[in-house]
Amino acid sequence: MGGAGTRTGGAAVVVAVAGPLLLLLLAWPPPAASGDTRKSDIRLVSEQFSQSPQKLSFYSWYGSARLFHFRVPPDTVLLRWLLQVSQSGGPTCANVEITVYFRYGAPPVINPLGTSFPANTSVQPSFFVKMFQSNTSINVSHPAPGDWFVAAHLPPSSQKIEVKGFVPTCAYIFQPDMLVMRAVEVSILEPDIPFPQTLLSHPSYLKIFVPEYTQELRLELQGCASNGSLGCPVRLTVGSATLPSNFQKVLTCTGPTQACHLLLPSPPWDRWLQVTAKSLAGPHVSVAFSAVAALTACRPWIVNFQHLLQSSPNQSCNTSTGLLSPSPGYQDLGRNSSVGGGPFCLMNYQVMREDTDVVSVHFRPLDRVSVLVQSDMPSVMRLQLNTAMDSGGSLTISLWANKSMISNNTLVMVCVNAASPFLSFNTSLNCTTAFFQGYPLFLSTLSRKANLIIPYPETDYWYLSLQLVCPQSPEECEKASVLVETTLYLVPCLNDCGPYGQCLLLRRHGYLYAGCSCKAGWRGWSCTDNSTAQTIAQQRTAALLLTLSNLMFLAPITLSVYRCLLVEASVYAYTMFFSTFYHACDQPGDAVLCILNYDTLQYCDFLGSGVSIWVTILCMARLKASLKYVLLLLGTLVFAMSLQLDRRGAWNMMGPCLFAFVVMVTMWVYRCGHRRHCYPTSWQRWVFYLLPGISMAAVAIAIYTSMMTNDNYYYTHSIWHMLLAGSTAFLLPPRDKHAEPWACSQKLTCHYQICKNHREELYTVT
Repeated sequence: MGGAGTRTGGAAVVVAVAGPLLLLLLAWPPPAASGDTRKSDIRLVSEQFSQSPQKLSFYSWYGSARLFHFRVPPDTVLLRWLLQVSQSGGPTCANVEITVYFRYGAPPVINPLGTSFPANTSVQPSFFVKMFQSNTSINVSHPAPGDWFVAAHLPPSSQKIEVKGFVPTCAYIFQPDMLVMRAVEVSILEPDIPFPQTLLSHPSYLKIFVPEYTQELRLELQGCASNGSLGCPVRLTVGSATLPSNFQKVLTCTGPTQACHLLLPSPPWDRWLQVTAKSLAGPHVSVAFSAVAALTACRPWIVNFQHLLQSSPNQSCNTSTGLLSPSPGYQDLGRNSSVGGGPFCLMNYQVMREDTDVVSVHFRPLDRVSVLVQSDMPSVMRLQLNTAMDSGGSLTISLWANKSMISNNTLVMVCVNAASPFLSFNTSLNCTTAFFQGYPLFLSTLSRKANLIIPYPETDYWYLSLQLVCPQSPEECEKASVLVETTLYLVPCLNDCGPYGQCLLLRRHGYLYAGCSCKAGWRGWSCTDNSTAQTIAQQRTAALLLTLSNLMFLAPITLSVYRCLLVEASVYAYTMFFSTFYHACDQPGDAVLCILNYDTLQYCDFLGSGVSIWVTILCMARLKASLKYVLLLLGTLVFAMSLQLDRRGAWNMMGPCLFAFVVMVTMWVYRCGHRRHCYPTSWQRWVFYLLPGISMAAVAIAIYTSMMTNDNYYYTHSIWHMLLAGSTAFLLPPRDKHAEPWACSQKLTCHYQICKNHREELYTVT
């Protein structure tokens, strides 16, 4: 789905899908309880979501992976991915391995090349499967509702540069389909109200709404009995499954006691929490119990600012921190939840979101006031990253504390969490909430700065929790406080991919995400891995080889002028000029010089190369002047059209050249029959000119089509330049015997001389 899926329901799904998908659908068992497979659960409905297939590519950077965006509906109890791969291209295509990644909330962060990430980057391993040209299915029980992403790619690309048209075209088409089982009857569990349940064969689906500022959730099963006997054979699954991590909580009550409970610190705020109760008793055995949910409210100290409360002059203001007195902005979390006069549990700092560009956001506290960190309660900042368009960038967090405010025994502990903040600094420092493993940071006298980079953060509210802790001497923290400056950004690419990379925005059905395309041998997520990078000397050497090798065209240019072939000389000069400056602009790194737009230079280089071969072959055919120039012009126009259609298609260049070659052979055969002698007539012409020229051209074509790789491109392509220019100089026909050398460069002086008019065949005096 994800804005692009097709939604159908029930039996319509089976009718719309054919082939392997139909078999999988028919073989998909309903998620009924054990012991009763004859009846399906009427409380469940099936739905299908699909997207158009995409052609897979061999992996070289993140843009090579094909991304699919789905949206799982609420109250989904079972999710199945149907992965289908088809191949086209004939029997010569190999059976390649395909890697498919899954992630909830954001695109998967993948690293098939094993490159290094930038410093301070936190990356969780991605959940993936490997498959070949076959159908595969992946099941996820109780998936989290919302955005899900699937990415697929072929193995890492080889270094060989393949010419389009000389290798078989193999296409691998990948299409994922998402099938869900969704509960239409879900009971709502209200806080502090026992909810009686009786389980037989089917599970019971419940949900509870967790309001904002919930500090703790307690789930308890009371009065549990199985067929009148003691004991509670019930399994309670709380929360939703996510990939790659799964923090679902499972409560199994099998003991003789009649009550068991589950305690969840910092549950996800402002959302429904799924609860599934399943009987562990045998078939046709009923289990009765009462489920009770208790919410512990958290009373926030909401930090306001003076300019926002100018209408309240009686408020007391702390001028050192810019804070006003606390605002008791708590929420009533349940009918029996009492929070009125309790102590505060967090200091809530208001954060302003400033959108600067696509996938570019700046977060800052109001009035740019530093965050005050104390030991009695955590300071919390909320970052709004739930717009469904923020997960395609990188969240960067930078913290700085004044050295004079941190003593040797104090430590500023920072936790970065999604869905809810970490509030249990006094009992634990692992940054783990109910369903999320947070990212810990520390500020101390030894390290006053802390940085964190989260590529592709999940779509959710993110929270920064900061608190002052004193592990060795807690009494020092009672009156201490630290001001922490924060720099919070969401950027498409970290540091704009650096000097050796280009940040590119990618799009999939309206969803935008960014990736770095590296050059000059640099690799990695942000082009920071220099394990295979080129040095400055290597870059300059490569640039000099590719540009100066075009000077070999001076030889055919000089010969053309010497033999009065001015059109050919002009084409060779055009080719030499644009090939030189195209390769000067095509270089990565520092050795770059662009006199025109890159696309224009590339087009002119390809056009000049093709027309050079065209005019050389036609010149060897020795056609009449009028026919020769007509073919030269028509061939140039055909080249211009074909390069516009497909610039890298080999046959777009070889087609006209083969036509010119047929014309040349036809003229040579005609002359051989007309003169009854081999043409060209001189054996010296064959031995010293034609055979060396043909050999150089054959070697050049072999290098261009089968020997070029990304590593040796600078050398092999430079050799291609020299061989192409050298073969042209050898293959150019000799001048006419009656023509003088450099005749075209001599000016015709007709001052009071007799000149011949070729059209009128008359002699006039000027």
